[in-house]
Amino acid sequence: MTLRIYFENMQEVEPITYGLKMLIRRSILATLAFEDKQGHSEVSVTFTDNEGIRAINREYREIDSPTDVLSFPLFEEVEDTRMLGDIVLSLEKCRTQAEEFGHSFERECAFLTVHSTLHLLGYDHVNSEEEEKDMRERQTAIVNGMGLAIKEK
Repeated sequence: MTLRIYFENMQEVEPITYGLKMLIRRSILATLAFEDKQGHSEVSVTFTDNEGIRAINREYREIDSPTDVLSFPLFEEVEDTRMLGDIVLSLEKCRTQAEEFGHSFERECAFLTVHSTLHLLGYDHVNSEEEEKDMRERQTAIVNGMGLAIKEK
C-alpha cells in the first residue's frame, strides 16, 4: 500500500512540524489498513484555523460556524490510483478540543484524521444511530491500534 499526501497550510495558529505530518500520514495509513484498502491512494490535507474552516463550512454546507474537520470525498480512480479526496482540519479546533476532552493535541488530530478518512471511504454518521455507532467503533479501534487510546484517570 502506498500513500501520497498533498499538504497545504492555510493557518498560523499551530506550527506544521514533520511530526504532525507523519501523524496525519500514520492515521490515514492505519485507517486504510483497518479497512483492508490496498494499492495506491492519494489525499489532500489542508490545515486551517477556525475562521478558515468556518468559511468553508458556510460555503459547502451552509453552516455558519467553525467545525473540527471537513471531508470532501472524490470516489475516483485514475489507472491504479484511488483519489480519496480532501481533508480540511482546523488545528485551532484540535487544540481546544484536546484541552476540553483532556487528552493530547496529537491524539485529537489523529482521531479527527481517522474520522475524516472514514468519510472519504464512504462511511457516514448522520443518517442513523446505527451508522454513527459503527463509525465510532471503527474510529476507536483504529486510534487505539495506533497506541493513542484515551488513558483512564
